[in-house]
Amino acid sequence: MELNETMLSSEEIFSGKVIRVHKDKVSLPDGGTSYREIVLHHGGVCVLPLTDQGEVIFVRQFRYAYGQTLLEIPAGKLEQGEDPFACGVRELKEETGGEASLYTFLGELYPSPGYTNEVIHMYLATGLSFGEQSLDEDEFLELVKIPLDKAVEMVLSGEIKDSKTQTALLKTKLLYEAHKLPEVSQQ
Repeated sequence: MELNETMLSSEEIFSGKVIRVHKDKVSLPDGGTSYREIVLHHGGVCVLPLTDQGEVIFVRQFRYAYGQTLLEIPAGKLEQGEDPFACGVRELKEETGGEASLYTFLGELYPSPGYTNEVIHMYLATGLSFGEQSLDEDEFLELVKIPLDKAVEMVLSGEIKDSKTQTALLKTKLLYEAHKLPEVSQQ
């Protein structure tokens, strides 16, 4: 069975600084029609900074949409046409003051394919050195260091809820266990 849906018409119903929302009429595989509301987003990048001592550097920040403070790895949105790797390097520097001697691409994450086209590009950063943070004027966060194994436990217990952070942590842990990444000490 062919599973593709084809757009018949599209109407922009919102255009903001970060997202646009379209209401599309689509033809379905069975010949019927339906509507899809799609959030269009330029995408984002997240970077898992892992120290030589096996600690992950997190940012703790308030997330208005959830009304709570979350623990996440550094991340940011892509500007239209921006290179994801360059964005990741910039976000790591801005949010943590960190620079890495090695970046490993961890893949792409589709955070919610039911209603958005957002793609998050994930990187592991190792060989870290630190200088000054350079936060955006509306950005307020705290840095937190947690050993990788403890962070994985926090994902499994539900303490870390952010999907990009969960995915990058679990992928990193599995890649280390499969000896596909250089070793770091675990304290």
